[in-house]
Amino acid sequence: MTITERETTTAHLAQGLVEYRLEGEGPETVVIFHGGHMRAGLALGEEVFTASDHQVLALSRPGYGRTPLTTATTPAAFADLTAHLCHELGIERVAAVVGVSAGGRTALTMAARHPHLVERVILQSAVAFVPWPDRRTRLAGRLVFNARAEVVTWAAVRLLMRTAPQVGLRLLLRDLSTRPTGQVMAGLSEHDRAELIALFTLMRSGEGFVNDMLPVPDCAGQVTQPVLVIASRTDRSVPFTHAESLTATVPRAEPAESRADGHMIWFAPDYPAIAGRIKNFLGAG
Repeated sequence: MTITERETTTAHLAQGLVEYRLEGEGPETVVIFHGGHMRAGLALGEEVFTASDHQVLALSRPGYGRTPLTTATTPAAFADLTAHLCHELGIERVAAVVGVSAGGRTALTMAARHPHLVERVILQSAVAFVPWPDRRTRLAGRLVFNARAEVVTWAAVRLLMRTAPQVGLRLLLRDLSTRPTGQVMAGLSEHDRAELIALFTLMRSGEGFVNDMLPVPDCAGQVTQPVLVIASRTDRSVPFTHAESLTATVPRAEPAESRADGHMIWFAPDYPAIAGRIKNFLGAG
């Protein structure tokens, strides 16, 4: 993978403005709801879908990128907007909605609200409907990632990544894994470190992350489609209990445990095997 800022476009729908990116030539479409601090222009882990002959529709969730928070303050409202956008783009069926981290709730909500559009769900280190985040993270998140402070926060991150990238990487990885940071760093190749540095340099929070921390109505039991739940037991950002909750409450959930050292499953040695699970899941009848 190569982490770069990709070209996006916007659509003015009845519900409001939404930023999105549509890439690929495949006959089937995968809709991606990225996680916190991400937006439509940042592609993470999408190669598994384009390599499987799927086109990718990635959206900036409310408060991120060029999608204002006023467009849709809840996952339900944004799921409905996404279904509307699919209609406008001529997409009649979605092979899978992919929920990454904080985007997991939106993916599940879209599957529950639009079962005739969505065929299956893929969750990657996804937040479930149990309380999230913990109190310390919630307080810190509201302090450093609110709409005013996040500009300064990410400017500081960019400066650190330019002047002392390994130090910056250690600081950010500390909150993503339950394992010692030195062990996590040792497990990353030079290429992976460079990719993570590039990713963290491009992240922004806007008004989105604080909104992500609000409670969301639990619709897990209403999701009738097959759901692949990918998670690591060493994820500090989204504890493994979230995956356990989903596999226990989603009727057709299928667990896929990653051996990643934390939240970033795409940088683990076993990711090729996880990618294989994803491809098989997409191809299942």
